[in-house]
Amino acid sequence: MVNESRPSPSRVSFASVTPNNLGTVRKLNSVLFPIKYSEKFYNDIVQPDIEDFCQLIYYNDIPVGTMCCRVEVKDGQAKLYLMTLAVLAPYRSRGIGSQSLKHLIDTAAAHAKPKIDAIYLHVQVSNGEAKRFYERHGFKEVGLYENYYKKITPHDAWILQRDIESVNRSEGK
Repeated sequence: MVNESRPSPSRVSFASVTPNNLGTVRKLNSVLFPIKYSEKFYNDIVQPDIEDFCQLIYYNDIPVGTMCCRVEVKDGQAKLYLMTLAVLAPYRSRGIGSQSLKHLIDTAAAHAKPKIDAIYLHVQVSNGEAKRFYERHGFKEVGLYENYYKKITPHDAWILQRDIESVNRSEGK
């Protein structure tokens, strides 16, 4: 017999973005973001080498958000650029974004080739709530990018970054 007074625990899970679920990602992004992403963006996020970092976010098996990154290597240092992370409005304030970001940080820390040194992103300067969210998860403001956004105002963006401590998996890698 099920005890009706205690709700069953909710489940947040993740699935790599693939050509098979790309339509769901497109639909979610059209609702979640004020800009239309290019075909290049969608072609790039289904590449096998970044499947760990481009994820559909599920809440109780319902797709409720997206998280898409790319790996950038410069001067021998690999950084993960967080292009998108968002959850549909009715599902916010349930810890889904925090669990998603923790999943991303843990995945980046465990990634061996290349070793990820940091995660960074841009946040529109009018979005103080998003900035506080990332700061609660260890991100720090490292700069201001003037005129980052071309088609939405305000145009400026904070640059937030969090360094990644790599997880020592098997030493033989």
